Amino acid sequence: MQEIYKENILDHFKHPRNFGPLKGAQASAREVNTICGDEVEVQVKIKAGKIADIKFQGQGCAISQAAASILTEEVKGKNLEGVQRLEKNDVLKMLGIPISPARLKCALLALYATKNAIKQTKDK
Repeated sequence: MQEIYKENILDHFKHPRNFGPLKGAQASAREVNTICGDEVEVQVKIKAGKIADIKFQGQGCAISQAAASILTEEVKGKNLEGVQRLEKNDVLKMLGIPISPARLKCALLALYATKNAIKQTKDK
């Protein structure tokens, strides 16, 4: 069963969903893992209290980039409050594979960037 999840991570890494710049983005946030250099920037469009569109850009390991791809798929169309309540364990569940402590920050870059981008839209 674990092999299927590994394939899913590799698929999202090689063929990321929602990758690239988001034209007309209302906010963006960037997170970097200073230990390994992985980075993820998330851009959002908000409409009627929901994530109308979301894209990411970045570079790094398969975990950081696949997590960003999977997370953006998961949160598109969701209400902001629900997305802001997502936590580490929710992302780990989405990934479906054990993440070592050394890779945990990589797996969470997109979550932190998404939450920070949403916060920016609320602060405006």
